[in-house]
Amino acid sequence: MLLPEKGHTIIRVSNLTEKSRERTSMMRKHVGIVIFKDIEVLDFCGPFEVFSTARLREEKRREEPSPFEVLLIAEKTETVVTSGGMKVIPDHSFETCPKLDILVVPGGWGTRAEIKNPVMLEWLKTRSSEVETLTTVCTGAMLLGFAGLLDNRHATTHWRSLDWMRDSFPSVTVEYDKHVVEDGSVITSAGISAGIDMALKVVLRYYGEAVARATAKHMEYPYPDSNARRI
Repeated sequence: MLLPEKGHTIIRVSNLTEKSRERTSMMRKHVGIVIFKDIEVLDFCGPFEVFSTARLREEKRREEPSPFEVLLIAEKTETVVTSGGMKVIPDHSFETCPKLDILVVPGGWGTRAEIKNPVMLEWLKTRSSEVETLTTVCTGAMLLGFAGLLDNRHATTHWRSLDWMRDSFPSVTVEYDKHVVEDGSVITSAGISAGIDMALKVVLRYYGEAVARATAKHMEYPYPDSNARRI
């Protein structure tokens, strides 16, 4: 509440702030990030940071929430141990996962087991038809490939796995030189830190360049003006 000066009317800003929060909450996009055993930490934490840090009004950073609500989704709600030993508790299982607007499929060494997991592949197939935007980081793209979701598309993955993608999916045009590849509603990205670039592309799609650039600036991350692969 603003302190009044003599002869001035007291202006209560708390209600205005609450209305702004309600308005932002109503338009929030629901983001689901899939996690699994031996997932690469930055593959999912990078996009999580981007989506949770984004603000429609930078000057209201502390008063208003992100326009994205981010959830961690796993096959079961048991603790997930990452490739580096971090222990993560999912928000939802595949069974209890709510409706999503955006789905992020990270990668890591654990994808080698998950490409043989029919529960994972079937869930991705089902959810891919429901979301507005389907994205991957690193070898998360291989999960989409083995689920048949990259057929006849352009895509990329971690530089060490580009040939694996090419040999595994003949109908996929593998982009060796691009950091992030956008093909309609599907966005794939290179390895690990490239997930940050991918998420900034999603912010750009939904809320414009100004919001995406402000998000990168807040994170002290260079905005990806170039889409050239960094290696």
